[in-house]
Amino acid sequence: MSARKSQRVAGVSGGVRPPLRFGDDLLLWAAWLYYEEGLTQGEIAAHMGVSRPSVNAYLADARVRGIVNIEIDPERFRALSIARDLQEHFGLDDCFVIPSEGRDSPLVNRLGAAAAQVLSRIIRSGDTIAVTWGRTMLAMAHHLEIRALQDLRVIQATGGTTAKIPWTPEACATRLADAIGARCIPLSAPAIVSSPEMRDLLVKEAVLSEQMDVLAEANRIVLGISSLRPESTIHTSGFFDGIAMHEHYHDAVGSIAGRLISATGHPVDGPLEGRVIGIGLEDILAIRSRIGVAGGMDKVQAILAALRGGYVNIMVTDFDTARAILTSEGVEGGRRRSSETSPGALPERVQIKKFLNRPKDAVDESIAGALLAHEKCLAPIKGTTRALCAINGPREGKVGLVIGGGSGHEPGFLGYVGRGLADAVAIGNVFASPPPDPILAATLAANGGAGVLHIFGNFSGDLMNFEMAAEMAKARGVPVMTVVTTDDVASAPVDARAARRGVAGNVFVFKIAGAACDRMLPLETCAALAQRANERCYTMGVALEPGASLDTRRPSFLLGPDDMEIGVGVHGEPGVARVRVASADATADMITDRLLDEMRPAEGDEVALLVNSLGSTPHMELYILNRRLRERLKAHGIKAHVTLIGHYYTSLDMAGVSITMMHLDPELKVLLDHPCTSPAMTIA
Repeated sequence: MSARKSQRVAGVSGGVRPPLRFGDDLLLWAAWLYYEEGLTQGEIAAHMGVSRPSVNAYLADARVRGIVNIEIDPERFRALSIARDLQEHFGLDDCFVIPSEGRDSPLVNRLGAAAAQVLSRIIRSGDTIAVTWGRTMLAMAHHLEIRALQDLRVIQATGGTTAKIPWTPEACATRLADAIGARCIPLSAPAIVSSPEMRDLLVKEAVLSEQMDVLAEANRIVLGISSLRPESTIHTSGFFDGIAMHEHYHDAVGSIAGRLISATGHPVDGPLEGRVIGIGLEDILAIRSRIGVAGGMDKVQAILAALRGGYVNIMVTDFDTARAILTSEGVEGGRRRSSETSPGALPERVQIKKFLNRPKDAVDESIAGALLAHEKCLAPIKGTTRALCAINGPREGKVGLVIGGGSGHEPGFLGYVGRGLADAVAIGNVFASPPPDPILAATLAANGGAGVLHIFGNFSGDLMNFEMAAEMAKARGVPVMTVVTTDDVASAPVDARAARRGVAGNVFVFKIAGAACDRMLPLETCAALAQRANERCYTMGVALEPGASLDTRRPSFLLGPDDMEIGVGVHGEPGVARVRVASADATADMITDRLLDEMRPAEGDEVALLVNSLGSTPHMELYILNRRLRERLKAHGIKAHVTLIGHYYTSLDMAGVSITMMHLDPELKVLLDHPCTSPAMTIA
C-alpha cells in the first residue's frame, strides 16, 4: 500500500471510539485513515474527535512501534481489509476479524474475548440482551466485566438443554448477567419438548409467558452459529436425540438458537420446529443489534448461511474463516473476481480435455477397469457395482476393515484394498459419499465373525451414510466400530480437531488399521490404534491449478496466473489463503513449519512422510519438494522412517501437492512396516 493517496474525503466529526475492526487501537486507526484513506491530519482529528497534535503523535508513535513502515503492517492490514470487505459485502453494521492462529489460546477463547470487547462497546443502560448458548458464548461471558451500567436484563434465547455440557443456555445467561451486573431472566422450560401440543400448553403458563414477553423486548442478541457436525453445539446439546437428521434436515447447513437454516439462510422445517421453546428466526431479524460470534473452517457454510439470511449485523470471526466466506461468495480482495486474464497472461483454459466416454459412466467404467487391472487383489461383491472386496483379505476370526468415500481420489479408496490393508471398499460418485447399501454390502463381505471397523473421512455425507450402514449391520448381528479421519490442519483450528477434514492422512490410517486387523487383534484394539494413527497425522495441501469437473470439464475454482491456493480441499474446495506462487523450497518450508508447529516432535523422533500429488503434479516436482522436506526434518533432528511419493490420494486432475506427516511411536512403527499387498501399496 502506498504511503499516501491523492484522494481526500471529508472528515466526519463525532465518535471517539474506532470501528470494531481496529479494536481499541487508536494508533492503528489513525495510521489507516492517514495512509490508506488519505485523510489529512486535520480531517483525522475531526474524524476521531481528538486534537491535531494528538493525531501527529499517534502517527509518529505508529512508525516507532512498527505499525507503519511506509505501509501498514501487512498482517494488520489484511485483517482490517477483510473485515471491511465482509462488512461491505453483507451490509453489516460492523465487523471484527481476529487472527486465526494463536498458540497460547484456542480459537474459541479468543473469539469469546473479541465478542466481549464488542459487547462492552455497544451495550447501554436499560438494554435487554438475549444470549444463545455454546462454548463461544460462555467464553465471551468469562471475558466480560462491566459495572458502570444500570437496569440491564439478560435473557436466555432458548429453553434449557442437557446438563451434560457446561455451556448450557442457563450457564451462558447466568454468567453473562453476573459479568455485567444485569438481572438474569431464564426460560423456565426445556428448549425441546415432546410435541407441538406440549409447547403450546407450556407457553401459555403464566411464568413462561411472562419470560417470553421479556425475550420479545430484547434489543440486542449475542448468538453463536453452529455447524451440523456430530461434535457441534447443536448435537452435543441433545437437540437431535431420537431424530433421523438425514430424513428431515438434509437441506440444513447450520443452526442459530436451535433453529436450522439452509445454505441460502432460509428456515428448514422439520419435526423439531413446532417443539422448540425460544426465539424464532423472524424474532431475531426484528432485534436491532445482532452480534454473531463464530469461527473455524468447519463453520464457513453455517456462518455464510446466517449472513445471507440477515440474522447477523455485527460479525465477530477469524481471518481464515472470513476469507473462506468471501471466497465462497466469489469476492476477492473486496472485489468480485474477474474472469478477465491479466495483461500478458496465457489464455484461460475454459474446458479441460479428458479421456472419457459419457461422464455419467465414468465411475462405473473406472471400477470395471480397476477390477481387470488388479484381478489378483480385487473382486466384485455380489449385488452391487459400488463395493469391492479383497481376494485374500477377509477370513474367519479376523476383524474386517471397510473403507470408502467418493470417487475422484484414485487410487483412493479401492487402491488400499488387499491383504494387510482393507478387506472391502464402498465407492461413491465423484466427491460424493457411497450410499448405505454398498457400505452394508462391503461390511457383510468383510465380516469374519470378529466385528468390522469402518474408516472414512470427516465429511457430512460419509458420516450420515456410514452411520446408517453400521446400524443396519448391527441389526444383522455384525458389531461395527467407526474411526473418522481428521488430518487436514487447514480446515479447522487445532482446538477443533474433530471438525477437520480427512484427506491424504487416510493412507497411513488405513495402513495402521489394516496391519492391526491382519494381526488378528480384537475390534476395540484395532479401532484404538487407528484412532491413535489419525490423531498423529497432519496434512496440508497447496494447489497451483484447480481440478476440472467431469461433467462440465471446467475448473472448480479460478486461480490467477501468479497465484497458488493454500489449504485447498480434496473435493475442489478453495483453500484458506491465496498467495503468489512460491518456489518449491519456500512452499515446503511453509508446510513444514505448519505441520511441525502442531506436531511438536522432540529431537530424535520419527515420522512417516507422504508427498502426495493432488492429480497432475509429476514425480519430478514431488522429488524436488521431498528434497527440501527431508532437509528440514534433518535440521529439526527428526528421522523420516518411511517416505511415500506419488499419487496416493488425488483430487481429479488438480495441480498441487499435499504433505502428510505421521508422528510415529514404537507400536505405530511396527504396524507401518507390516507386510501388505494392494493395487496402490505393497510392503514385502
